[in-house]
Amino acid sequence: MSPWNQSCNINNTNLCKSDDDVSENNHKICLIGSLVREEGHIYSLAAENGLLYTGSDSKNIRVWKDMKEFSGFKSNSGLVKAIIISGDKIFTGHQDGKVRVWKVQPNNPSSYKPNGTLPTFFDIFKASIRPSNYFMSTKHNRASIWIKHWDAISCLSMDHNHGLLYSASWDRTFKVWRADSSKCLESVKAHEDAVNSVVASVDGVVYTGSADGTVKIWQREFTPKTIRHVLVQTLLNQECAVTALTVNKSGSVVYCGSSDGVVNCWGKEKKNWTHGGVLKGHKLAVLCLESAGNLVFSGSADKNICVWRKEDPVHTCLSVLTGHSGPVKCLAVEEDKESTRSDQKWVLYSGSLDKSVKVWSVSEMAPIMHNGNGNGDVQ
Repeated sequence: MSPWNQSCNINNTNLCKSDDDVSENNHKICLIGSLVREEGHIYSLAAENGLLYTGSDSKNIRVWKDMKEFSGFKSNSGLVKAIIISGDKIFTGHQDGKVRVWKVQPNNPSSYKPNGTLPTFFDIFKASIRPSNYFMSTKHNRASIWIKHWDAISCLSMDHNHGLLYSASWDRTFKVWRADSSKCLESVKAHEDAVNSVVASVDGVVYTGSADGTVKIWQREFTPKTIRHVLVQTLLNQECAVTALTVNKSGSVVYCGSSDGVVNCWGKEKKNWTHGGVLKGHKLAVLCLESAGNLVFSGSADKNICVWRKEDPVHTCLSVLTGHSGPVKCLAVEEDKESTRSDQKWVLYSGSLDKSVKVWSVSEMAPIMHNGNGNGDVQ
């Protein structure tokens, strides 16, 4: 096998046992359960502090706690394409091109109230006065204001350290927002086709992936009065669409999923990026990616989820999670409460167009699947 190609074979995952013999479940990857509410395809997920938020084409955002429905709220229009949690605020990106803001009520943690829309009505009104704030949108062939997305929001990302929210859209741009004031700080014409993914890293770098087949790296620069993002490198330029991106916690490895079912990865040494090869585990398009610890998760239109473990300089396929009856559209991950230093565990949520969310327990110490192999270099 070429050192640049890493593959895995399907390995069915067992349901976690519920008896007292917990030790048998250590170092395993298993299904905890499923959340099903027959109201729409699942398009977005977000998890934090034991709460899971699910967005669907029913326009509802459901909140789950301990595998049970805890709360929920509904937008007026536009299916929910992305969800980001920031403190007591929840930002949702929609098919209608709007980013909506919701706030948890301090006296009632299960109550969520609308807290505005990005951009605000006042900012739209103020921007509409100046002709220089308009541009011609190619899709509608009419003038639009730069602070507004004129096509569907595809994804959201958050730089919590600086309070910056990033929204990417099919209108080929990504926009930068001040999360506390809802002010649009910058709009970047990033690609020649729809922007399918945007990820803000801890080191002030932003990554974008597009249907035009490119992955671009943007460096954030602060000035006394504003902020700007400068293109510093194009990591990938291919014929098939880039459909998903994720970056590990330290910002040293970036992963890119494509419509051909392949995941490319790059490793960073100082300021230089080195292509680390490809992860081949899917038969159809990769639709979503997530990373946690030394693990990478890829969800696909083939209805499966691949679990990869980074072991310098290779990635090994630990398992392929099966059970969804529709394409896996979104993933979210958070640390398991039972996690220890000797056994790092994660709770993985997978949302599908089969209208369900599956919940998995994943141990970083899980044994390598018997049929799997991986010989690729990863810097």
